[in-house]
Amino acid sequence: MTYLAKPRLHHPDAPVNALGYTRRDYEGAVSTLCAGCGHDAISAAIVEACFELDLAPHRLAKLSGIGCSSKMPTYFLGASHGFNSVHGRMPSVLTGANLANRSLLYLGISGDGDSASIGLGQFAHSLRRGVHMMYLVANNGVYGLTRGQFSATADRGSPSRRGAVNTDEPVDLIGLALLLGATFVARGFSGDREQLVPIIKAALLHPGAAFIDCISPCVAFNNHEGSTKSFDYVRGHDHAVTRIEFDRPPRTADGAEPDGGNGALVARVEPLVPGYDVHDRLAVMDYLARHGAEGATVTGLLYVAPDAQDLHAHLETVDEPLNGLRDDALCPGTAALEEFNASLR
Repeated sequence: MTYLAKPRLHHPDAPVNALGYTRRDYEGAVSTLCAGCGHDAISAAIVEACFELDLAPHRLAKLSGIGCSSKMPTYFLGASHGFNSVHGRMPSVLTGANLANRSLLYLGISGDGDSASIGLGQFAHSLRRGVHMMYLVANNGVYGLTRGQFSATADRGSPSRRGAVNTDEPVDLIGLALLLGATFVARGFSGDREQLVPIIKAALLHPGAAFIDCISPCVAFNNHEGSTKSFDYVRGHDHAVTRIEFDRPPRTADGAEPDGGNGALVARVEPLVPGYDVHDRLAVMDYLARHGAEGATVTGLLYVAPDAQDLHAHLETVDEPLNGLRDDALCPGTAALEEFNASLR
């Protein structure tokens, strides 16, 4: 892959976060995507979110599959760990990495082809298992790398740029995520950075499986009149249901933070629709179905479980990352194996 590196120099008075990093420290290479691609706006939102959360780049790991969306990790967090897997297999690679080293914060970057077609099974199992990650799908409804065929998320009746009409029912990733037990489900829009950055920040802070379906128009093949994934359509049908604000934990009388906190932000969800309950999974599913049938694009943090846990909690793994344990801890010997087998009889 050919890419251009950005200059290392930056303005001496550029703003820095609590760790002393500038936004440039969270960027990657110069993008080779089409000018105006919504994916670049998502990359910029990830940079902004990580900068504002004071996350150390070396504590982050970004993984992707194949497609325009899966090129995105090249363009942000250049100093972080990264792995570009094969088509549709990012979730299983991320799951393995997470089990081996729970000390990292994982970002799974995918697309509607990568997750809703060849990788649909992997998408499903990673969410139902509760892998601790931010799983973001840059959803544009087409296969941009292969000249704009309909993807599995293209809405039925939506025309292509050349006039062909999609006759297949779409795969609803939001609906699937809710059915599969994801504990954080949101929909964003690459054209609304003010909404998208807080969603990404909240997803990164979430202790379980956080899924974001981000509509990201393809300016080359799916940004025309009639497309339900175009900039104009989403702006005209956007129906935001929540707003996310952030607070810092209260300090004690001596100025210290409770439990040795480091000033981390705490997400607070405010409903924009009277009666909308972000913690009621069934009510959220009903709300999305009714308003989606009317043509609305419902956005915001749609659902979050107040008692979320991740795969490590379900498996009761030890607190120390498995890749840091000695052989005698990982392989306790024949006697321990015999004792365990006896407990199953």
